[in-house]
Amino acid sequence: MARPRIKDVARHAGVSEKTVSNVINDYAHVSDRTRQVVREAIEHLGYRVNLAGRHLRKGRTGIIALVVPELDIPYFAELARHVIREAEERSLTVLIHQSGADRAHELAALAGFGSTFVDGIILSPLALTADDLRDRTGFPPTVLLGELLEEGADHVAIDNEGAAREATRHLIGLGRRAILALGGLDDPGLGTAQARTRGYRAALAEAGLPYDPAALLPVGSFRMPDGARAVARALQGGARPDALLCLNDQLALGALRALHEHGVRVPEDVAVLGFDDVEGGRFSVPTLSTVAPDKAAVAKVAVHLLQHRIEEATAPDGVESGVQAPQDRIVAHRLVLRESTEGHGRA
Repeated sequence: MARPRIKDVARHAGVSEKTVSNVINDYAHVSDRTRQVVREAIEHLGYRVNLAGRHLRKGRTGIIALVVPELDIPYFAELARHVIREAEERSLTVLIHQSGADRAHELAALAGFGSTFVDGIILSPLALTADDLRDRTGFPPTVLLGELLEEGADHVAIDNEGAAREATRHLIGLGRRAILALGGLDDPGLGTAQARTRGYRAALAEAGLPYDPAALLPVGSFRMPDGARAVARALQGGARPDALLCLNDQLALGALRALHEHGVRVPEDVAVLGFDDVEGGRFSVPTLSTVAPDKAAVAKVAVHLLQHRIEEATAPDGVESGVQAPQDRIVAHRLVLRESTEGHGRA
């Protein structure tokens, strides 16, 4: 049986092909009655929009790339789910690429993987520098996630420094004074860990508490085993913290394991607070207090910005594209308090 076409839908609905096209593209000037009739015809005939043809007529492929450091880090997996959902609502397909936080891989992604099969890129860079991002002539439209900010590119993030300051203030408000920063980095870099460390230090200073560089527990990577090892080393070395600010939930979950193995009670002896609000933290024992970025909003804003840049880049000659200055968008976060800081009081 031949695949139904727009003209078949138009004939079945008793309208013009242009009207069917207007309904498919969700144009506002179609009456509700006509829209319903056309949609019923589409459903009855099993008509499917040829998205590839539609994109190619506009000089696009309909494919965008999401480039993240590691897919098995739950935050990035959860973010990818939101990006895919947002893209689908815009008839876009998402290619997911894992960079491994390797500069060569991130540069290749920034250059569109050496081909023209992606219309644009959402990139969470860890290894790139500002110089790498500065000259992107001929590269696909790009939206950056995280802390690495370049004035010539759209950028979406939460206020990592402010969020860490808020989280540390909460721990101080619980009466905690010996607060270690698991994964903290005390250097002038532009990364997320550096921003969260600055927020931690700022909260200590506001409270009149001394900052000790030894309170930063370095990790090889931001995974559970690294968090467990770092906390175990600190305890074995004589550290006696009463709180841990963990710079992601994976580190915090590892910390919970190490504290349990050393007979340290959470939160009675040590309060533990993470970042990212990943699903595992809602099922740990105790459940994990965390800073929750609005991942759905990060995805929504990033896909929206990228789609706008793609439309600018592929606008026909002579058509006004409405070029905007690069956008620096900060999305919301919230402090989610659970058992690891609050006992059994709040979920």
